[in-house]
Amino acid sequence: MFEFYLDTTDLLQLARFNKSIPLKGITTNPSILAKSGVGLKDTLTNCAKILGTETRFHVQTVSNTTQEIINEAEQLNALPYDIVVKIPATEMCLAAIKVLKTKNIPVLATAIYSVQQGFLAALCGADYLAPYVNRIDAMGVSGINVVADIQLLLNQQGLASKLLPASFKNIQQVMDVLKLGIEAITLPVDIADQLMSHPAVQPAVNQFEKDWVTAFGDQLSFES
Repeated sequence: MFEFYLDTTDLLQLARFNKSIPLKGITTNPSILAKSGVGLKDTLTNCAKILGTETRFHVQTVSNTTQEIINEAEQLNALPYDIVVKIPATEMCLAAIKVLKTKNIPVLATAIYSVQQGFLAALCGADYLAPYVNRIDAMGVSGINVVADIQLLLNQQGLASKLLPASFKNIQQVMDVLKLGIEAITLPVDIADQLMSHPAVQPAVNQFEKDWVTAFGDQLSFES
């Protein structure tokens, strides 16, 4: 089943979107948590109250050596939540991913900017791969093409990793990656909001209401 995540810890927005979108969970990173000013434990507790006990949390390590990353990941895995440990797809971190997968700890390889990064992370056993679509575009390379090529390699080589693209600045980017057959996505609040809105919708709804009231007054449909 497709997994839909929000890239935020904003409780008001999570409560809002959880009413209309079947959210699998949220993705976080050190910058998101630092901006919120709320530590991880309180964030997990608060978000779980809104999204439910089945919520999946993607949480990034902040350690600086392979062994420290492994140790931190083990502590995150021990928390009483469904946590996927986020680790940047660097050489040092690929070594950590290999070890963590021998311990059956779920891992997301993040900060992916190239096809080869994603492919190597998948070979190391990463459960999820997070290419940064818009950031890749900003470097003069097509983020959509990077996602497409990684997905092609996953299919051709029979690798089980799921693509979870991140970093979007417009709806077209989102729709383009969805067409590639990806299995998960994470969106910032402003892009998720755009998914559910269109400037032509409300005028159409207003016209429906006007026509109905003109013909039937304040009756409801089943009363007419």
